[in-house]
Amino acid sequence: MLNTPPETQPSAGEWETRAAAQVDASPEQVWQAITTGPGLNGWFVGENEVDPGPRGALRSTAGGYTDELSVTAWEPGRRVTYRSQVGDGGRFYALEWLVEGDAGGTRLRCVASGFLPGDDWEAEFESLKAGGAMYFQTLVEYLTHFRGQTALVVDAFGPPMADWERAWRVLTGGLGLASDTNVAIGDRVRLAPAGLPPIEGEVYCVAPYVLALRAADGLYRFIKAGPSGMVSHRIFAPDVDPQHNPEPAWQAWLGQLFA
Repeated sequence: MLNTPPETQPSAGEWETRAAAQVDASPEQVWQAITTGPGLNGWFVGENEVDPGPRGALRSTAGGYTDELSVTAWEPGRRVTYRSQVGDGGRFYALEWLVEGDAGGTRLRCVASGFLPGDDWEAEFESLKAGGAMYFQTLVEYLTHFRGQTALVVDAFGPPMADWERAWRVLTGGLGLASDTNVAIGDRVRLAPAGLPPIEGEVYCVAPYVLALRAADGLYRFIKAGPSGMVSHRIFAPDVDPQHNPEPAWQAWLGQLFA
């Protein structure tokens, strides 16, 4: 069960969001999902590795870029906080995860916070908030349907796009969804990317420039990442050959779609 507690109203570039869910997983399984490389690979962005402990680090690599976060709190089985370095204009973000077991499973909470510089920070915050909700919901899907399984990470980026309203129509059209299709959480959909196997599943997240669904073999995500379109899939089928990662095929698909 997923719920979103009231968020702190952002002010002058400072922001905070909160999310919480009751998951049918043990506290140990939840802790593994948020504090180990294999666990994070099941739902987060990129290929991940964690140096555990109160002076450790989380490194996530996607598209040839590595984002490193410092561990600023580490209470095994209960609480961990990751924090970015402070960038230009004071930009930073932090993720605090709280884990609490009970008779019905585990209560998982996330407090995300940070600072965004610039006059247009509110628009950036809205995009960040939608992306954060997608990742949190993906974690819930992973813990509910694929917990403990090793993911094949498929992250591919398209070219930068200036007009994202048009780009999103192109992307969804390339998946076989008509421009007037109103997709909602819980809908069953069939996506048909040209040259790739069709994907059938249930939508678990939809927002501006975000579409994510759970299929029998994994979690499929189509998102706007900065100026580019991105596919960020996590495949859990037991017969997937890691030597034949479909990432190049998805990369080619994005390139052809936006050519």
